[in-house]
Amino acid sequence: MNPLEQVGALLQLVPVQRAGLGLLLASLGLPLVGVVIVGLDIMPVRFAMMHVALLGIAVGIIVGLDPALCAIVACALAGAGVAPLARTPDGLSGAMGLLMSLAIAGALLVLSVSGVNANGAFALLWGSILAVRPADLAVLGVLAAAVPALFLWRRRDLALLLHDRELALCSGVRVQRLTLVLLVMVAVAVGAAIRLTGALLVDALTLLPALAARRLGHSLGSIAAWAVGIGAAVHLLGFLAALAWDLPPGPVLVLAAGAVALAAHLIPERRTTAWRRAASPSARSSH
Repeated sequence: MNPLEQVGALLQLVPVQRAGLGLLLASLGLPLVGVVIVGLDIMPVRFAMMHVALLGIAVGIIVGLDPALCAIVACALAGAGVAPLARTPDGLSGAMGLLMSLAIAGALLVLSVSGVNANGAFALLWGSILAVRPADLAVLGVLAAAVPALFLWRRRDLALLLHDRELALCSGVRVQRLTLVLLVMVAVAVGAAIRLTGALLVDALTLLPALAARRLGHSLGSIAAWAVGIGAAVHLLGFLAALAWDLPPGPVLVLAAGAVALAAHLIPERRTTAWRRAASPSARSSH
């Protein structure tokens, strides 16, 4: 059976169809979350949420609830919890480090005291695209609608905040409230992405398309469009390549997204600073 025939045969299977739909939905929202991660300079958020998700999984196993759902809820609560610590531009990175330490300690303590099989809890963090469930698709669908809607609705405020926090404050943006919303959104998105590629490969869905897009775009709108376009292309082509040559989808997606990000960074840098257009005095005076 040649690669095309193999892809055609595999696409008839329901788990493969769900995986493809999950990646499509992910490409509409998660790369935009990556734009927020890069703009707020909170790269450690992925690792912090991985540990928070483990804590949520452990609690879910103990109380008999869906561990994946508990992980997402835990991530959302953690994102909201660190928002008050983000009073300065550098506060977010420190808050993420604190959260990561507390979450892993709490997770290991809960697993130890409860007697829950730690291997089973950790296994849920590795994710599997082909194990995507209808509930996971529902979460990704909500993110696919909510994240672009937020970007369209608060585009000016987002551009100001991601460009310069102090400038956003001086321009009347409710920075604390918007930061809270963004942190909860990022936390939920990372928790949902873990289900697709696993905690260690979540960058393929969020950060790598955003890094490439920031290099190519010149405003928040163009960066967002590039991020979604790159994410959709990488997810589609990477997934089909994995099916055609019987490869694990997660690593293929990471390598494909990484190759695009590397290629984008080989392009000479634009002189126009990202988000400068939306943050310029003329843009502010027009609102």
